[in-house]
Amino acid sequence: MNILVTGAAGFIGYSLAARLLARGDTVLGIDNLNDYYDVALKEARLAMLRALPGFSFIRLDIADRAGMAAFFESRRFDAVVHLAAQAGVRYSVTHPYAYIDANLSGFAHVLEGVRNSASGHLVYASSSSVYGDNAKLPFAEGDNVDHPVSLYAATKKANELMAHSYAHLFKLACTGLRFFTVYGPWGRPDMSPFKFASCVLEGKPIPVFNEGRMSRDFTYIDDIVSGVVAVLDKGPPGSAEGGGAPYRLYNIGNNQPVPLLRYIEAFEKAIGKKAVLDLQPMQPGDVTDTYADTQLLEQAVGFRPDTPIDAGVQRFVDWYRGYYKV
Repeated sequence: MNILVTGAAGFIGYSLAARLLARGDTVLGIDNLNDYYDVALKEARLAMLRALPGFSFIRLDIADRAGMAAFFESRRFDAVVHLAAQAGVRYSVTHPYAYIDANLSGFAHVLEGVRNSASGHLVYASSSSVYGDNAKLPFAEGDNVDHPVSLYAATKKANELMAHSYAHLFKLACTGLRFFTVYGPWGRPDMSPFKFASCVLEGKPIPVFNEGRMSRDFTYIDDIVSGVVAVLDKGPPGSAEGGGAPYRLYNIGNNQPVPLLRYIEAFEKAIGKKAVLDLQPMQPGDVTDTYADTQLLEQAVGFRPDTPIDAGVQRFVDWYRGYYKV
């Protein structure tokens, strides 16, 4: 297939593009290479993709309305995987307009581009953050998600509603994927694996929020990519039951939440050194637990993650030590 991947220099974008290229698809990646985190890491990911046959790249900001319109004007794709976004729950507390520009305006530009170019199936990234601090576990797609606890979560919920409206109005085939705490090699430096690995290696205290009384449905990157590829291969959704919109929404997670302190133990085991814990209160915008009900995705495409937390953390630590030479 001829596939557009937005956010191709990002963690999931790079990993997905590499998998698609390895099996013979053609991939065009776009990314604005912003400095939310280390641009050198994004450039390193891109360098690896550029070495693979079938990959091309254009530097472009999805928030640029004119640029996005011109980009889609002479192109059509068999499928579009939209992963570009302003990420981070805590960052959204202090930098709200970054999320308005990228996650709302940017997503609107992608929807318009896909519609006007008559491109195929749009698969886009949502987030487990939309569930807020729901007490009901595991989180299921039919749960109420009208009470976000961060602006980031609110923008991802908005994306789901925007996609549904385009599916309804223009029969634009859309599948949304609510990602649950993705980790692994080539990940984002603002996420916990980088912080935990560096702190344990250097003997520095790890900030442990809510004094460790938290759990996350940590999902290894290879499992996430397998789920996205399975959704792509299944093709565009037909009309949903009870409605006329070709629209689907799935959780994509590990279905096995891990307590935060158990997660830290996996880093201690992988590095061979005890962690120093700095117990802190809950942070604004954070939630206590995440836990994905993945039945719908398993029924649809057979998705079943199979990477144990110790194995995934070991692979991350091995990559981290190699990449940063520590």
